[in-house]
Amino acid sequence: MILKYDLQFFAKDGPGGEKTEEPTAKKLQDARKEGQVAKSKEVTSAFELLAFFILLYLWVESMATFFIGDMYDVYSQIPEYIKLYDGYIQEKTFSTLFVRSVLRILLVMAPFLLVGFLVAFVTNVLQVKWQPTTKPLQPKFSKLNPVNGFKRFFSINSLVELVKSLLKIGLIGYVVYSYLKKNMPPLYSFYDLSLNQGILQAGWLVVNLGIRISLFYMIIAVLDYVYQRVKFKKDMKMTKQEVKDEYKNQEGDPQIKSKQRQRMQEASRRRMMQQLPQADVVITNPTHYAVAIKYDPQIYDAPYVIAKGADYLAQKIKESAKENHIEIVENKPLARMLYANVDVGSVVPPELYQAVAEVLAFVYHLQGKV
Repeated sequence: MILKYDLQFFAKDGPGGEKTEEPTAKKLQDARKEGQVAKSKEVTSAFELLAFFILLYLWVESMATFFIGDMYDVYSQIPEYIKLYDGYIQEKTFSTLFVRSVLRILLVMAPFLLVGFLVAFVTNVLQVKWQPTTKPLQPKFSKLNPVNGFKRFFSINSLVELVKSLLKIGLIGYVVYSYLKKNMPPLYSFYDLSLNQGILQAGWLVVNLGIRISLFYMIIAVLDYVYQRVKFKKDMKMTKQEVKDEYKNQEGDPQIKSKQRQRMQEASRRRMMQQLPQADVVITNPTHYAVAIKYDPQIYDAPYVIAKGADYLAQKIKESAKENHIEIVENKPLARMLYANVDVGSVVPPELYQAVAEVLAFVYHLQGKV
């Protein structure tokens, strides 16, 4: 019994073998269009977190003053409204106060939102440059496949994400514990502080802790960025077969191009042989080359080549010349020069005028034209 087998079954990375080739420019460009780039989300998160706490450091006193003033303003107006409506506060009045307070809070928080957007935009552009695409937003039904989801769940990438999450939790926990341990005495004094002082003290505590967490988070971001670059480069590698297939798609299948060239050459030969009866003379080697010359002052000021060929085609040209009673003149050096230097349809170069003119004069003398 004969068993059929496919050697590609044993290939490491499927058909085409192992991915050992560097990605081509087209492969990288296509991947970019699909939204596949070497980008670390941790870098963006780390810089956003650092920018947030730095801005909070600069803005914390003003924010504390504002929030205390806003609360005082809102609660101070409630008794006036109660008196105005005989001991009751209407729902419309409460909504007005609430909306006004929310708008003022959003106004204070606007710098944080703006800085967060700018940091996210800049960090992403610095990582992958500016080339927006909507491909990642398009739904892919392959993502709904439970088998693919199961594979992703137990993939190397999922393991790395798990390690990264545990590292973040451990690192943040260590920073919080070590900082609070050193700053416990100020916490005990909160009972002796006024409201304003307590809020400022708590604000400074949160800001200093947040900046420390952000700086440590940068370590994870740098490691993740390096990992993403290495992973992307590995994922983009191609097999030898993929490189060949891409070359065929770009340049065309060599077999198809060869057939196209062959058809074009055949068509050119047919046109050439059809024009051959118009020739004045065929200059031969005599066995290897044959060049048909025509002189028509109404077309060109100099003689021109209407057909040429070597070996088999040279024999066909001579046979056609005999059938059409065209003179065949043997001139080895001239035949070789014309064949090598003059294309079909082109005029004879000036350096060959004298030799070609002598041949034409000889032919015209035989035909009684001169």
